[in-house]
Amino acid sequence: MIDIRFYDVILDPVITEKATLLSEKNNQIFFNVALKVGKSEIKAAIENLFHVNVKAVNTCIRKGKKRRYKGILGRQSDTKKAVVTLLEGQSIDFSKGL
Repeated sequence: MIDIRFYDVILDPVITEKATLLSEKNNQIFFNVALKVGKSEIKAAIENLFHVNVKAVNTCIRKGKKRRYKGILGRQSDTKKAVVTLLEGQSIDFSKGL
């Protein structure tokens, strides 16, 4: 049974050219995750949502930048990315959905 909190941990997959190349070459998948979650929570969410085995989780926080729009100073939000390395033979197919 899937716990509803796992959907709050994983916000969305990062589908870029660089992320696609790494997923084919190194079996790594990129996700945007909530700021306050740890690596063990990310690992549990990935394993339960996608039914795969996770080898390692690396995270990085991108600080929000200051932007000016029509003379008004604003700030982008901070974001956190997780790089999930899967065991050999495991894969995640985003085209079929959850």
